[in-house]
Amino acid sequence: MPDEAIRIRHPVALRMANAAGTLLERGGVVPFSLDAARIVDRSERVSGFALSDPTPQDGLAMLVRSLESEAALSLFGKFAMRRVLQRAADARHRIERAFAEHPEIAGEPIRKPVFIVGAPRSGTTILHALLHLDREHRAPLCWECLLPYPAPGPADSVVAERLETVRGEFERIFRLVPDFRRKHYMAADAPQECIAITALNFTSFQFLAQAYVPSYHEWFVDADQERNLRWHRRFLQFLQSGGVRGPRWLLKSPVHLMRLRELFAVYPDARVIVTHRHPGRIVPSTASIISSMRSLYSDHEDAVRTGREQLRIWADYFNRFLRDRSRHDGKTQIVDVLFDDFVRDQMAVVESIYGRFGWQLRAEDRARMESFLLEEPRGKHGVHEYSLAQIGATPAEIEREYANYLDFLETLG
Repeated sequence: MPDEAIRIRHPVALRMANAAGTLLERGGVVPFSLDAARIVDRSERVSGFALSDPTPQDGLAMLVRSLESEAALSLFGKFAMRRVLQRAADARHRIERAFAEHPEIAGEPIRKPVFIVGAPRSGTTILHALLHLDREHRAPLCWECLLPYPAPGPADSVVAERLETVRGEFERIFRLVPDFRRKHYMAADAPQECIAITALNFTSFQFLAQAYVPSYHEWFVDADQERNLRWHRRFLQFLQSGGVRGPRWLLKSPVHLMRLRELFAVYPDARVIVTHRHPGRIVPSTASIISSMRSLYSDHEDAVRTGREQLRIWADYFNRFLRDRSRHDGKTQIVDVLFDDFVRDQMAVVESIYGRFGWQLRAEDRARMESFLLEEPRGKHGVHEYSLAQIGATPAEIEREYANYLDFLETLG
């Protein structure tokens, strides 16, 4: 057993509301139940459009079954998750209607996109935010992934309204999960991870980060990831159709580690940046942040269970990554970044990436990056403390489960 715990406390109002929900359920009243068919029916009514692709409906049905049987959602969790799923379904239906009405969107070119594909908690989020400050890059933003329809234009009058809506939602998360801000950088107008894009396909790690859904994860890892990423490309085309463009799309998700082959199948000219950190630090840090998020949706979050789960998941993802990478011919398309090097000198790492890919780092872009680093220093919102002991794991387990990846790290020096 761990010798210390991951302590997560929520406001009194949230705890009282969830307690009331428990009493209602004991009395036979189940508020905010999840129903995949009702979610889809509502989206079809709202959008006036029915999807022909069965993938999102299959994923939604699997997710709802897993949430209902395994996640032990609280009253607030059921309310919030139903809203999350409905919003995603509504957005997907509206986007597909846009494609049906404007088939030319499918011809939007996506050239040489950049993917930050590295271990979770290895600097990917800050690197993403830094590279986003280069005006040559176009990253999907948090608010764009949550409220994408209609595709934002350069002078869109409703952009500010959508941005403020999402900004308010994020502030509520920070109040409900007080320790989240110090664990993870997140802002409504910041670049968003690809898991928010694939969430609209209901084939996404995002839901695993929100709730304990092991059955859904089993379905997810065996899902057609090439088809999933073709939806990802379709979403970029939709966003781009609004007129907000850039020479290069800038994208990011550690989950791409488990589908590198499919990524290059869909984006053969992609440039990939892989960040690396010792798994003994990756696993407990990842478990800590996921446990915090899950605690928002369930009063029965078990940090040790989450830690054991994440230990196994990322070991599998790294093994898939190593297999796919060994089979990939385009070595010049991939650059490796060590976390310790990035912490030591972020701008030096940025310069090395630009050198490898033949990009030009303009003075004004460099200045914005340096200002960002001054404004968002590490530990600005508090120190994120974590350890293997918190999740009941040992260094020996890490050495055993991540042996292949640790051997690969040795080759990087």
